[in-house]
Amino acid sequence: MLLVIALFYLAREHYGHISQLLPYAILLLCPLMHLFGHHHGGHSHHGETADTPKEGKRG
Repeated sequence: MLLVIALFYLAREHYGHISQLLPYAILLLCPLMHLFGHHHGGHSHHGETADTPKEGKRG
């Protein structure tokens, strides 16, 4: 909690500098979100479909 408070006050004091870097931060986040966002889809394994029962589960 103290870290959050410290970051808040640090960001508040340097808002002028942070606001100038915000467009670049958004541009840098786009490729990262694209790379890491595609791993959060369906959790089926290779060769399995969503309606194929997994081992040990019946019904």
